[in-house]
Amino acid sequence: MSLTDVFAAISTGLTQFRIQDLLEILILAFGLYKLMQLTTNTRSSQVLKGVGVLLLMLAVSNLLNLMTIKYLLNSFLVSGIVVVVVLFQPEIRRALERIGRFRLNIASRTTPSFEIVNQLCLAIENMSRRKIGALIVLERNTKLGDYVQTGTIIDAEITDALIENIFEPKTPLHDGAVIIRDERIYAAACVLPLFDDPNIARELGTRHRASLGISTVSDSVTIVVSEETGTISYAYDGRLTRKVDHDMLEELLNEHFNPQQDGKPFLFGKRKTEENDGTEQIKEVNGDAEKSNGRRRKRNRK
Repeated sequence: MSLTDVFAAISTGLTQFRIQDLLEILILAFGLYKLMQLTTNTRSSQVLKGVGVLLLMLAVSNLLNLMTIKYLLNSFLVSGIVVVVVLFQPEIRRALERIGRFRLNIASRTTPSFEIVNQLCLAIENMSRRKIGALIVLERNTKLGDYVQTGTIIDAEITDALIENIFEPKTPLHDGAVIIRDERIYAAACVLPLFDDPNIARELGTRHRASLGISTVSDSVTIVVSEETGTISYAYDGRLTRKVDHDMLEELLNEHFNPQQDGKPFLFGKRKTEENDGTEQIKEVNGDAEKSNGRRRKRNRK
């Protein structure tokens, strides 16, 4: 094909180009962008790269007329929809949940609940100072009814005394998570799904695994108090942020109970904090575990 034929084909295509074609291109580009954004820093990103390599091999085999390889790849990719559903089941579920959560915030929110924020901050910091383990889930748009059923319904006003009493060791409701719904302590002693990533550090406690687990299946924000170190952490969208101080905790709670205050958008997981991806999170947990083991060895020598 000569250069003249190429230009003629391009000009013919441009004359037949419609507004609908541009709309389709924009929709597909947006969908691919969201797919890449959804799989970034997850195990599915590696799977997506593997699928891309297979498609590239298929194109090369068609170009070089490698019949056996082309047949095998076509046989594997012919059931592509089933393969995609199996491999990307968690991401597809999260994407559909986000689509279902979409709504227009026409109605303005009521006056900020500063007293609730103060009560929660006081309870969490007291438990952190006393090294009392705690797991508090702030329900947002995704309802957690399945997990509420595993616990005990309380439906009580949020107070620091009640929260501390729930998580006090050896009390009936201390083992499990508290779910806060509609600015009330709705349920306690709830069982949450554990984060099943095999690469996560073994030293990461059950509370932290549960906080990451619930954050991958919902848009909730989960606050964790470590029983061993007293460190405050929070999990959102499959990421764990550790070493949360008073200012960060207060900002976090204000963003939850008053997401549109001062015209600011909802920024969970986007502020400049010590937010970790999976690798950094494992390193930090391992470091904490080594320090803890060192302290135990010193006590044993004494």
